[in-house]
Amino acid sequence: MAKKPKLPNSAPKTLGPVSDLERHLPNDWWNTLFNSLYLKTDGDVVENDINTRNEVDLLIRTSGIEANDQILDLCCGQGRHVLELARRGFRNVHGIDRSRYLISLARRRAKAAGLDVTLREGDARLVRVKPNSFHCITLMGNSFGYFEREEDDVAVLEAVKRALLSRGTLVMDIADGDWMREHFERRSWEWIDENHFVCRERSLAKDGQRLISREVVVHAERGVIADQFYAERLYSRSQIEAVLEKVGFSAIRVHESLETASDRNQDLGLMAHRLFLTAEGPAKAVAVKRSTVPFPQVTVLLGDPRLPDSVKLNGTFNAEDFRTIAKLKEALNELPGYTFRYLDNHASLLADLRAEPPQFVLNLCDEGYNNNAFHELHVPAMLEMLGIPYTGSGPQALGLCYDKGLVRAIAQSLDIPVPAETFFNPSDQAANLPSVFPALIKPNFGDSSIGITSSAVVRTPEEAINYISSLRDLLPGRPLLVQEYLAGTEYSIGVVGNPGFDFHVLPALEVDYTALDPSLPPILGYESKWDPTSPYWTQIKYREARRLDDEQRRKLADYSTLLFERLGCRDYVRFDFRADEHGVIKLLEVNPNPGWCWDGKLNLMAEFGGMRYADLLREIIEAAQQRVAAARAHNPASQVMAAE
Repeated sequence: MAKKPKLPNSAPKTLGPVSDLERHLPNDWWNTLFNSLYLKTDGDVVENDINTRNEVDLLIRTSGIEANDQILDLCCGQGRHVLELARRGFRNVHGIDRSRYLISLARRRAKAAGLDVTLREGDARLVRVKPNSFHCITLMGNSFGYFEREEDDVAVLEAVKRALLSRGTLVMDIADGDWMREHFERRSWEWIDENHFVCRERSLAKDGQRLISREVVVHAERGVIADQFYAERLYSRSQIEAVLEKVGFSAIRVHESLETASDRNQDLGLMAHRLFLTAEGPAKAVAVKRSTVPFPQVTVLLGDPRLPDSVKLNGTFNAEDFRTIAKLKEALNELPGYTFRYLDNHASLLADLRAEPPQFVLNLCDEGYNNNAFHELHVPAMLEMLGIPYTGSGPQALGLCYDKGLVRAIAQSLDIPVPAETFFNPSDQAANLPSVFPALIKPNFGDSSIGITSSAVVRTPEEAINYISSLRDLLPGRPLLVQEYLAGTEYSIGVVGNPGFDFHVLPALEVDYTALDPSLPPILGYESKWDPTSPYWTQIKYREARRLDDEQRRKLADYSTLLFERLGCRDYVRFDFRADEHGVIKLLEVNPNPGWCWDGKLNLMAEFGGMRYADLLREIIEAAQQRVAAARAHNPASQVMAAE
C-alpha cells in the first residue's frame, strides 16, 4: 500500500487562549478576511441560493427597481445579488467590492452564466463612479459597519449619496444591533465540511457598539489553518435611522425581517436576525433648458377612487390600483422641468378645470368620466370645450376605436389581415352563428377585456349559445362579435409619437402562455388583467418577441403606423395582433390611450427598448406637447384642441 504523503508543516500559529478579543482585532481586518476560506466558513449562508433568491425578492418588492435602472451593489462580494438581478432581466447591474479574490470569482461566474454585469474592485468609502449615476444602491448581507470609526461608516453613506440620482433609493440589509447584543453566541464550533471545522468566540467591544468575533479554522489533518478576527458595528433601528437622516436620507422604512436559510443550520452569527430597510436620497437640482418644455405645469387626470367601477374586480378601486397610482407619481417626480398636480374627483372635475384651467393635461382617465368606460371620450371632449391641451387621442378616435367591428372594417380596407367575424345583434338568433369552431365571442363595444373570460372560447354551437346568453345577462343590449379563434403567437406593438413628427415603434412584445394550465384557453381575458387569484394572472408571462423575422417586424410596424394615422390617434397607441394556425398574423384590436401602468404591456415594451417607466411617461408628454406647440405656432389664434 502506498504511503500517504506527509503534509507540509506550514500551518499558521494560533494565539491560544485570548482574554480580550478587541485587543487582537486588526484595524483593517477586511483586507485579508474575504477569500476562499470565507466562502467555506460562511458558505452555508452566503453561498445559499435560497437566501439569495429571498433577499433579491425583498429587494425588488421594497425598492421598486425597474429593469432598466442603473443599480450598484456596493460590497457585492462574490456577486450573488448582482448575478441574480441579471438573471431576472435587470440590464444595468454593477458590483464593487474590496476583495480581489471575490471580484475575480464573480467575474468568472458571470462569464460562465453568460450574464452582462459590471464588476470591479473598490473601497466603499471612495466609490469611484460618476456622481448622480445610479437609481438604486444596495448594501446587502451585513456589508456595513466594518470600520473601527463610525465616521468611516458615515463616509460610505456620503459616497452612496453622491452616486445616487436625485431621490434615488438606498437598500440596506444589516444585523439588528439590539437583538444581536442580547442573543449573540459567545462560543460555538461546527464542522463546515468533511475535513474542516471552525471554533468561534465573540464578545462586545468595551463601548458596547461593536461585536468582535474570532474564528479558529482547523483542518482534520493539518491542524489550525487560520486564526482570524473581525468585527461589525451594531446599529439599532433608531441608531441607523439617525445616521441616515444626518447624512441627508429620508423616507426611511424598515421592512419585514429576513429568514436566513443555512445548509448546516448551526451558528448563523450576524446573519441570524437582520434589519432590511430602504431610504430615499436627497433631491438634487437638475439643469433644464426651459425652451425644451413648452408646458412645464402639468395636471394629471385620473379615475375617481371614490366611485364604483364596474370594470374592476369587486367593482371598486383596490390595493393594486392605489399601488399603480403611487408608482405613477414616483415616476413623474423624476421628470425635470415639470411640476404636477392631480385631479381625480369627478363630481367637481368640470368646476375645478374652469376655476383653475390647467396649462396642460396628462389625460390618464382611461376609466372614463365617472368611471364609466363608455364615457372615456367625455374627458377629452370636456378639455376641448375648455380649450385645454392634453395628451392622447381625442373624442373621435376614442369613439371610433371603441367599436371593434368598425376598426376591423377599416383595417380590412387597408389590406391589413383580420380574423373572420360575425356581428351579432342582441335580437339575432343562433342561426347566424358560424359553422367553424373554435370561435371567440366578445362584446363589440368594450374595454379592459370586460366580457371576455375563459369561457369566451367556444368549440360547439351549444357552448356558443350558452356564452351568448351569459353575455346578454352581463351586458344587456350590447352587440357581440363571434370571431375566428386565433391560436398562434400573440403580439403587441407600441407606438409613441405623431404623424409628421417622429414615430417611435417600441420593440414587439410576445405573450408567453407556456406555463398556463393546459385546460384553460390561452387568451388575455378579464381574469388576466383584474383577478390576482386567477391562473391567468399568475401563469401568463410577457417577453420580447425575438422570434419575429425582419419582414414580420416591418409589416407589424407598417400596419400599426398606418392604422394610427387612419384612425386619427395621437401621442401613444398599442396594437394587438395574433397569428392564425397557418402563421398569418392578424389584427385583434387597437388601443388608443392604452394602459399606462408601470407593469402594463406598453411599459414592458419600453423596457425592452432600454427605457424606464419615467422615460416612457416623459416621451408621451413630449410627443403631445410637441404636437400642441407646433399647432399653436401654425395657428396662434387657435386655442381649441379640436382645431389642433
